[in-house]
Amino acid sequence: MRIQEKPAIDQINQIPLFRGLAPEETQLLENLAEIRQVSRGEYIFEQGSPSDRLYYLRQGLVKVGVLSEDSREVIKYFLSPGAFFGESGLLGEPVHPNFALAISQEAHVVCFPQKAVMQLIQQNAPFMSAFMNWLGNRLHQTEKRLEGMFLKDARERIIDFLRDSAQKQGEKIGFETLIRHSLTQQDIANFTGTSRQTVTSVLNELRKANLIYFTRRSILIRDLANLA
Repeated sequence: MRIQEKPAIDQINQIPLFRGLAPEETQLLENLAEIRQVSRGEYIFEQGSPSDRLYYLRQGLVKVGVLSEDSREVIKYFLSPGAFFGESGLLGEPVHPNFALAISQEAHVVCFPQKAVMQLIQQNAPFMSAFMNWLGNRLHQTEKRLEGMFLKDARERIIDFLRDSAQKQGEKIGFETLIRHSLTQQDIANFTGTSRQTVTSVLNELRKANLIYFTRRSILIRDLANLA
């Protein structure tokens, strides 16, 4: 992990969550924040490490998950540019219950000290409201995934993953949607609560039905409305 230049005020002002801050508050964040450059396979933070930062993903892709006692990986969510993560310290947890790992060739992460962010939450009511809304959305997404784990079968969960990825990061090409990614089929399995063999089987089935086409680094959905 390499430390780059400090983010400029105009960069911080472009982050939606921070747009309502006063100039002096933005200046405080600029003085304390740093940008870290992380390579593929590097941890931004490890499970059990001190949770003393709030992170903002400026470039690249990151996966956040947990390791079980038998070292099995469970992925909670994938993050693309514009996402915040590592908020556990702001919720009173002294260590990270998750890990965060770069899965793109390179990721740029802006790190904000937990104490500075907490100070802004305590003194700026609009910022506190914006932060709570963001936290509520994160909780809603987590609950929706948990419901899917119990109510849907493996095939449905994998298709939900494809649909969600298409909506969040897909590129429209006529009637088709292209998803560029840095995931392995094991990553998809760890996220959907399935096995790598099941992911391979479902993707191959969808390809034979001409619903998708995929390579190691991309998935092309022929018609998102008909993906089933």
